[in-house]
Parts: sequence; C-alpha cells; structure tokens
Amino acid sequence: MKTIISYKVARSQSCNVLKLQKVANFKRFTLLSILFSSISFAQVKDTTTVNKLDEVLVSAVRVTTKTPVSFSNLDKKEIKSRNLGQDIPILMNYLPSVVTTSDAGNGVGYTGIRVRGSDATRVNVTINGIPYNDSESHGTYWVNMPDFASSVESLQLQRGVGTSTNGAGAFGASLNMLTDAYAKVSNGEISNSIGSFNTHKHTVKFSTGLLNDHFELAGRLSVLKSDGYVDRASSDMKSYFLQGTYVGKSTLIKALVFGGKEKTYQSWNGLEDLDVLKNDRTFNTAGMYTDEFGNTKFYDNETDNYQQDHFQLHWNEKVSAAWSTNLAVFYSKGKGYYENYKENAKFSGYGLTPIVIGGTTINRTDLIRQKWLDNDFYGTTFSANYKHEKWDVILGGGYNKYEGSHFGKVIWARYASTSEVGDRYYDDSATKTDANVFAKANYQVVEKLSLFGDLQVRAVRYKANAAETGVVNDTFRFFNPKTGLNYAINSSNQLYFSYARANREPNRTDYENGSPRPEKLNDFELGLRHNTAKIKLNANVYYMAYKDQLILTGELDDVGAPIRKNSGDSYRLGLELDATVAVLDNLIIRPNMTISTNKNKDFFFTRDGVLTSLGNTNIAYSPDFIAGNIITFLPVSNLQISFLSKFVGQQYMGNIDSEGSKLKSYFVNDLNFSYEFKPKSVFKSILITGLVNNIFDYKYISNGYFYTYDDDYSNPPAITTIEGAGYYPQAGINFLVGLTLKF
Repeated sequence: MKTIISYKVARSQSCNVLKLQKVANFKRFTLLSILFSSISFAQVKDTTTVNKLDEVLVSAVRVTTKTPVSFSNLDKKEIKSRNLGQDIPILMNYLPSVVTTSDAGNGVGYTGIRVRGSDATRVNVTINGIPYNDSESHGTYWVNMPDFASSVESLQLQRGVGTSTNGAGAFGASLNMLTDAYAKVSNGEISNSIGSFNTHKHTVKFSTGLLNDHFELAGRLSVLKSDGYVDRASSDMKSYFLQGTYVGKSTLIKALVFGGKEKTYQSWNGLEDLDVLKNDRTFNTAGMYTDEFGNTKFYDNETDNYQQDHFQLHWNEKVSAAWSTNLAVFYSKGKGYYENYKENAKFSGYGLTPIVIGGTTINRTDLIRQKWLDNDFYGTTFSANYKHEKWDVILGGGYNKYEGSHFGKVIWARYASTSEVGDRYYDDSATKTDANVFAKANYQVVEKLSLFGDLQVRAVRYKANAAETGVVNDTFRFFNPKTGLNYAINSSNQLYFSYARANREPNRTDYENGSPRPEKLNDFELGLRHNTAKIKLNANVYYMAYKDQLILTGELDDVGAPIRKNSGDSYRLGLELDATVAVLDNLIIRPNMTISTNKNKDFFFTRDGVLTSLGNTNIAYSPDFIAGNIITFLPVSNLQISFLSKFVGQQYMGNIDSEGSKLKSYFVNDLNFSYEFKPKSVFKSILITGLVNNIFDYKYISNGYFYTYDDDYSNPPAITTIEGAGYYPQAGINFLVGLTLKF
C-alpha cells in the first residue's frame, strides 16, 4: 500500500561478488563458491563473537520483563532460518496479534503489517533508536530496505502504546530494530537463495573483526529479484550496509551507511472482478490500456522507482558506574517516482494546452506521467541512563526535520506539443518538525514490587502547500504520560498493570481527504508472565479506548494509499496469549492467540442519501481471532525442522458491517528446515535452509479494499449507494531454498 508522498524507493547499488582470497585454498574456495552460489542463503555474523555492548544503542526505547508492557523479541538466530528473501513483516508473521500482507502475493516487494488491527501507519518503527516511519505518511516501506533482515541483530515488537520512543507516536505497536553488532573476530559470508516465481537473493557480508582491539569495519551487499506471484508484480532490488565501529574502555562509536534501490511493477490495484478472481487469481490490472485499434495492452513500465540512503552516527559513553549517555545524529535521503499510463486524461489536469486537429479541438489525451518525491530527513536523538540500587532512569528525546518536494511530470502524451511534455504539472512542498523529550524510570519499591513511570512531551509542526491538501500550517503539542506496576508473585510469576496515554497527528493523506482531527488513545494493559525451565507463558488483557481514531475506511486513493477518517469514539478489547513449551529435549512448541473485539461506537453512515445510525460497528481490518504456532523438532544435532501455522479470522474491510466487505478467514501452514555442518577446512560452517510456504496449497486472500459511492442516475432520480470491493490473492504452495558459506 502506497501513499501519495512515499513513492517507494529501491536503492540501486551494484552488488559485486566479494572476493576473499585464502592462498592455500583459493582454487577449492572458488569452485565451491560457483557451485553453491545459486542456492545459498543469507545469514549474519557468528553470534559467539558478538559483543552485547551494541545493545546500548536501543536501550532508551526497549523494555525488559521488569517493564509493564506487552512485547516480543526476535533475534538473529530465529531470523536466519527463514531469511531467504521475504520482507521483515513476513518474518514477523508468527508473533502474537500480527497480520501480514503482500501485494505481489509471495512476501517480496510491497508488504505490510498490522498489529492488534492497527495498520502500519500506527506502528512506530526505529532503527538503532532513529525514526524510520515516513514523516508525512507515517508509513514504513520495507521495499526500500531489501534484505535488511540480513543486517538485523535483533528486533523488539511492543504491542499497544509501549514506552516513549522517537518519531511518530505508537498507536498499535512500536518496532525497534538493532543492526549488526560488531564482531571481535574477522569473518565473511556468501549467501544465496532461489525459489518459486524466479525469486533469488544474493548476499555477501564481511567483518574485519576488531583491529588493534578497537576498530571494526563491516558491510553487506545484496541483490534481490522476484517475478512475484501476481502477474508482472516483479521486484528488482539492491541494497547495501556498511558500518565502522570504535570500541574503547568506556566508549562505543558507530558510523553506519545503508540504503537500497528498488524498481517494482505496481500491483496495488487488486482484483474486483470475482469471476477473474476465481479463474485467474494472478491477473493484474495495473498498466492496462486500450490502444488506438481497440486492443487491450499493458504498459511495460507501470513501476515504482525509489532510492533511499541512511546515515547514522552513534556515540555511547560510560561516564561512571551509574551513568551512561547516548548521542546520535542522522540523515536520510529519499528520491524516486512511480510511473503509470493514464487513458483519456484531461489536458487541464496536466498543464497541457488543448490542440486542434482537422478543425476539432482535442481536450483529452492518453499520457504517461511520473509522480516524484524528493525528500531530506535529518535530526538527532539523545539519552542518559542512570542505574543505581533501586533506580533505573532514562532521560532522553530527539529532534528531526523533514523537507519534501512533490512534483509531477508528463513524459509522453498522444496529443500534445513536445515543448509541454516534461514540464511539471504540479510542484508542491512540505516541511515537518518533530521534537520530543521524555523521562522514564523503574523504581524498586520493595523486593517484589517495582513502579514504572514515563512522561513524554512532543511538539509537531506540519506545513504543506498542495492542490490536494490546500494550505496546511498546523502545530500540535502532546503530553503522553505512562505508568505501571510490576509485582513478582514468586520466582516464576510476575503480574503487571499499566496505563498509557498517546496522541497522534494526522498524516498527509488525511489532509487530502478532509479536515482531520488528531487522535487520542488511553491504553490499559494487565498481564501475567510465567517463566520456568520448561514453560514460558505470557497472558495480557488490553483495553484501548480511542477518541477521534483515524480508522481505515477500506478505500484507496488514486495511488493506492489507504484513506482514513475520524471515527469519534471507538475501542479495542482483547486477550493475548503466547507460550514457549519444551515438550521434550528436542521438541518445542510456541503457540500464540489473540481474541478481541474492536468497535466503533454509535457509527453513522449515509446510505441512499440518508444519514443513518448503525450503532456499534466493527473496525475495519480487525479480526476477532488470530492464532499462530511454531512446532520445532531437532531430530539430530544441527538439524532443525519447524512447522509453522497461522490462522486469521474473518474481518471486515469497511466500518459499516456490510456483507460485501467481509474478508474470509484463512489458515496457512509453512514448513521450514535448516541444517548446519562445520567442515574441517576452508569454511567455518555451511548452512542449508529451506522453506515451503503454504504447504497445503490453500487459496486465500490476506487483504483487500472496500468502497461505496452514490449512484443518482436512476429513473426516476434517486440516490442509491453502490458498494464495491477488491482483493489481493496470495500464492499457493511455493518454496525457497538457500545455502550460506561462512568463513
């Protein structure tokens, strides 16, 4: 799902194969590299050489079991067996309360995530504590960071409001990612994977290890391509990651440069024709047009093109036994466009002058347009941590500024003078500043009881000047308090309760569709944690009460961006359960389940020209039941086999409880295996991995859209409300296999 301002970006970095020379074994190494290059799989540095000092980079935004917040962690070891080219949301699919989507149908290209029914614009994402969400749309576009999972040390998903973090406020969840830790010992990897739909990923990584016990240089280059399950939903993506680290007795300094370039054929139209959906699930209407002879054709460059580059500098200092500080500065550059073919477009809408042919004035034309986004995002984050006896206090904050230029160009028109083609038919600008400061603390009141407090003040100013938004010059000031208790019942059980207040400003698309109000949320969480050698269990009850929640209407704008509207009063009430159970020494099960009710209160809708109260209705894209499970079996040393299951209950794609807006429930299963062996020479290890997605070839749809419009052309004249829906079919059984060579 795109937005009018974030026309994706895929970095074009050429990924040359890393040549590593070991004199004695060079010939053997080269031969093996060639033989395995077509089926290898991406993996990360040997975790035995990782220094946990890197975790200080995310200490200000992460939580522990002493914090009264519902969360899940995913580390490198868990990621690597399924890291075969699919995006980070797909790798997170089996976490509690998570639903993932894929435009192309196979988890590559444009993918999305929802948590507790909240879409990606509500999920606050940070990388090493630096905001990643697009400032204007609030969205996160994983297509801009292909194969980023290969550079992730760990990630944490906090459900609900969570704790204070940098960037846009969390309204459904916050996701913070820590990139690769520095390695003490030099190492390298060559990883490749191939699979269905001509999907292939090629990755090389290296680390010098600590030179002179202080300096490390590490990097990654990746190329990822796929034809996609859906017709022409192809992806051509390249990415890079480079970091330099200095480690001292009390100092850690890291400089990072990473980014990506993508070219993705559009597939966000979905399918509205149910007959086509039934008989040709892969059909893609994007780029479809009729030529001058009446033939149906497809424009071959109906694509999204974007490049995004990130620069981060982190400085952590251990000032004393009790005090440590973090300071970071960052800069991100994004530039790109999406291109599409428009039929019968009005000259007036594109700054073109009507022309006269044979005495006839031509006011419309077929044309090809590009919509561009060129933006800069920069700022700083900072924190100071005090730990002593009963106190654990963090003082922090951040400041960032976004400067974006939006413009469109017509690069071809069937009827137009050549001097007009290429001119900008709109040229808009936007700026946004975001500043916040916070103080949070855990205080051990008595041996078994700790008190948590978190206060954040955030100020936002957004200015835009565009035909779609009008002139916007809004300032928001938010106060976001959070508090909670954590009680240790005994050594195995903890009980916690928390309350959090959150406020969030509208995004650009909201302004384009009306006069939006900022939304408010009161989040109450009550949980129990049970932890023994055999069983780990988390149970959490949440009640999220919203005022003016900007809910998805189910509709999309003309560039595939979801449309949202203020809902008045609404709420989400649910129970989350997740566990890890060691059934046997070599058999582990990890089930999770979310049961919820998600309602708009006293919802009004205009049907057939009459404003009608529908009472309480279901919030769009919020299934009442979500369940997942991973069964992991280790039959022999170094061999792991996992069976993964995901059930997502029925959900509505709109807010009026229309039968036509229902998205059916689905139940899919994957099979994953990995085997690692360590040869006596050349390589430290060889890892073989495989993934069979949707192993039972189930035909399902994970996402769609729903819209209504008034038809007043009846005879006699009357207003009739018409409904429509579109769907995004997902791939049947498909596979990915890979192999990683580590040296």
